[in-house]
Amino acid sequence: MPYVNIRVTKEGVTAEQKLALIEGVTDLLSRVLNKNPATTFVIIDEVEMDNWGLNGESTTSRRKREAAGAA
Repeated sequence: MPYVNIRVTKEGVTAEQKLALIEGVTDLLSRVLNKNPATTFVIIDEVEMDNWGLNGESTTSRRKREAAGAA
């Protein structure tokens, strides 16, 4: 009974994109590990950008800095 947890920043991931992730991960586990899709759980967590950080900086700050640099 595989359990897969996908975490993404909350930036407008669509229902269609989430479904594609769920289907793709389920298919991958079925093909590679011969796992039963009926018992494969895929959970998608959307994390607020202020709660996701990299290299000592929140994603919100990174996006603002990168946008300012691109302008």
